[in-house]
Amino acid sequence: MLKTLLKSIGEYRKVTILTPVLVIGEVIMECLIPFVLAGLVDEIQAGCGLDVILRYGGLLIVMAGVALLLGWAAGITCATASTGFSRNLRRDMFYAIQDYSFANIDKFSTSSLVTRLTTDVTNVQMAFMMVIRTAVRCPLMVVFAFTLSYIMGGPMAFIFLFTIPVLTIGLALVIWRAMPLFRKVFKKYDRLNESIQENVQAMRVVKSYVREDYEKKKFAAAAEDVCADFTRAEKILALNSPLMQFCVYSASTLIMGVGAYVIISSQGVLLDVSKLSALFTYSIQILMSLMMLSMVFVMITMAFESAHRIAEVLQERSSLTSPANAVTQVPDGSIDFDGVNFRYSEHAERMALSNVDLHIRSGETIGILGGTGSSKSSLIQLIPRLYDVTEGCVKVGGIDVRDYDLEALRNQVAVVLQKNVLFSGTIKENLRWGDPAATDEELVHACQLAQADDFIRQFPQGYDTYIEQGGTNVSGGQKQRLCIARALLKKPKILILDDSTSAVDTKTDALIRKAFREYLPDTTKIIVAQRVASVEDADRILIMDGGQIVAIGNHEQLLASNPIYQEIYESQNKGGNMDE
Repeated sequence: MLKTLLKSIGEYRKVTILTPVLVIGEVIMECLIPFVLAGLVDEIQAGCGLDVILRYGGLLIVMAGVALLLGWAAGITCATASTGFSRNLRRDMFYAIQDYSFANIDKFSTSSLVTRLTTDVTNVQMAFMMVIRTAVRCPLMVVFAFTLSYIMGGPMAFIFLFTIPVLTIGLALVIWRAMPLFRKVFKKYDRLNESIQENVQAMRVVKSYVREDYEKKKFAAAAEDVCADFTRAEKILALNSPLMQFCVYSASTLIMGVGAYVIISSQGVLLDVSKLSALFTYSIQILMSLMMLSMVFVMITMAFESAHRIAEVLQERSSLTSPANAVTQVPDGSIDFDGVNFRYSEHAERMALSNVDLHIRSGETIGILGGTGSSKSSLIQLIPRLYDVTEGCVKVGGIDVRDYDLEALRNQVAVVLQKNVLFSGTIKENLRWGDPAATDEELVHACQLAQADDFIRQFPQGYDTYIEQGGTNVSGGQKQRLCIARALLKKPKILILDDSTSAVDTKTDALIRKAFREYLPDTTKIIVAQRVASVEDADRILIMDGGQIVAIGNHEQLLASNPIYQEIYESQNKGGNMDE
């Protein structure tokens, strides 16, 4: 896990290494100041002149200034390294997610990925900051301060050692009890974020059904659950503070008491006031360092589960990769399904597709009809290799899709999904997802084919109209037509419309299909639809049921022979067509 995370340090490796170096210098200066100060006190007691006092004073000012500069520099390098590390972590996670297949994404919920990119990275950033600075400073301070204490005070320095087993046992118990709670609470964080995301995305539904109170109660329950677990964990971690206070005050009391006794009993021979003063300063340094070290352990405890969750994302490998010596050119838009069986995961109880044999000629228009759950979308998702077949093979241009370079294949297969997505930005920027180099004339032509040009020109800003996040400022039909135009700009060999004209009227639907026939004669077109009118002029129509192709033919053939097609046709034309 650590090896995976440390790869994200990247270009911040130098400042990461420089921070502990600067901290070492700072600690040395801070530990030498009490030692030099004790020497000054001895000189004053011996009756030294002003010149000696000024010399010592100048040395102390220089040492304090050097310690200050080193601490300031360490603070800058530490902040640079930790914020850079967190930036790289987010970048590496985001890039990793971009390479995921649909099967990989199915393993993580959207809300969980958002939590990992935000809260988890922040926790790891704070822990990293403490590790490269505080976790280096504190042990060094303890070692140097103890060494100088022993030089000055002899056996009295061993008073500090009693705190070590007390702190070690106490911190071990705290971590042992708190770690499982943090592991559990982050999973609940995911569910809390999922509730928020779901509510915001479905706000129109919530308001139309007047379910605001229900959603508030659901959110409150999830938030209370997270709060309760965090409270239990924080109560355990809170034991760290009184434990440290006990050690600090106990050690200070012993040093002052024993030191005073030694000074009086030996009449200053074994220990004098200057050395006792230095010992007391070192005791504060040691015990404060131990206190800070305990805080580091607490932060690491909180961040450990976050680090594990981040590593899961970074270590996840896409189940779909381009092979060595991959094919980079798609010859044509022909499609072949040979003995295809498919299920979404190895744990799935049944096949989503069974015994599919289908051969589509390049340039052919294919319609696909079937009821909900008949696996129409599953079928088309195998063509651009969004999933891999379980058995059999899918060929595009006569070549198995698994032999293609993924980018080359998907650049020639444009898919307009059932759930259309537009991104925040202008209409032009959204359209150029299809082709970043497309000219304005090409944008207009694609929109004319998709029957989008007319409504775009009615906007005051035309093609420069800003689209809100998710396309909330355009209608469903307008969104669908913009997505179709975006797909056309790819100039694909295969165009797949997955029920992507359901929100447009039948006249506009017919005009879109007419434009396809006239302007895209060589492009293979696959139209998944719920209404017969959208596919009746296709070269062939597939009827799907239960994950199988149960009939193939044109409109007239199926209307004469297939009961499912007849039922759909009758219900839409004689039972009252909802599109009329």
